[in-house]
Amino acid sequence: MNVSAPSAESLRAALAGLLDGLPPSQAAKAVERLIANYRGTTPTDTPVLRDRSDVAAYAAYRMPATFEAVRGALDALREAAPDWEPRTHTDVGGGTGAASWAVAEAWQEQPPRTTVLDWAEPALALGRELAAGVLDAEWRRERIGSALRLPDSDLVTVSYVLKELTEADRTALVTEAARAARTVVIVEPGTPDGYERIIAARTLLVDAGFTVAAPCPHSGACPIVPGTDWCHFSARVSRSSLHRRVKGGSLPYEDEKYSYVAATRFPVTPAVSRVTRRPQIRKGQVLLDLCGPDGLVRDTVTKRHGPLYKQARDAEWGDPWPPEDAG
Repeated sequence: MNVSAPSAESLRAALAGLLDGLPPSQAAKAVERLIANYRGTTPTDTPVLRDRSDVAAYAAYRMPATFEAVRGALDALREAAPDWEPRTHTDVGGGTGAASWAVAEAWQEQPPRTTVLDWAEPALALGRELAAGVLDAEWRRERIGSALRLPDSDLVTVSYVLKELTEADRTALVTEAARAARTVVIVEPGTPDGYERIIAARTLLVDAGFTVAAPCPHSGACPIVPGTDWCHFSARVSRSSLHRRVKGGSLPYEDEKYSYVAATRFPVTPAVSRVTRRPQIRKGQVLLDLCGPDGLVRDTVTKRHGPLYKQARDAEWGDPWPPEDAG
């Protein structure tokens, strides 16, 4: 398959070409089952994606959103470590490879060599087809659980995987990722339980000697009181006609909510603080909910702040604050 450099656009093109002719009714039924599993609470010890029709529906339904969420986490990592470039990458539970596409795009000038691990052979097969001629990747079948041993890598990503595992297997996987990698990026759904899994993983990484690069401005305890709120962010996902057909939507976009942690074994420069909610733009002022070293605060930026006021109006959920050029 002749596809351009890895990007959201080239991924959509690859999906459209590969899934052209997929019966909508068959895809819709598979999507309904996948949504039920995705929103459920019971971990499974068998692959969620059972056959090619499942995988094709999943790719159309979830790959664009997963790509954008992982890209958001990687953008924050690169802000904290602008000079760092991975040469090797392991995508744990990578399935059809959305996170691998995001990693390849993030370091497009010299993408790392990727190893995609998943226990669903149909997902690996379709991911291999999508990535042909685009990603420098090996696709390997492995059971994702406590017995998994990862190759030593500069970067390990674990995206939308922990929910499918038992608590014991989650702990074992994050511990193994910490052993094998210099940098670990974990992404989960932006839900209260997804955030809880991220916080548990964050604690394991910090205890293993990692420094939190993003989203947190520090490696100390999260200031959010459990059960009162959760830390999550939003990525805008453009919907292709195929995407709208499979998901039954009419809007040309959707917003993917996600929680994440990016942590490293080398020094980084995390954000001074980070915008943790959509900025509220009022007449003559902008209200910013921030997480900083001193905890959760609300900052009010008014016209009296000069250029900073315009920057506050342009700020987005998840951005570092203040901007580097704030003066």
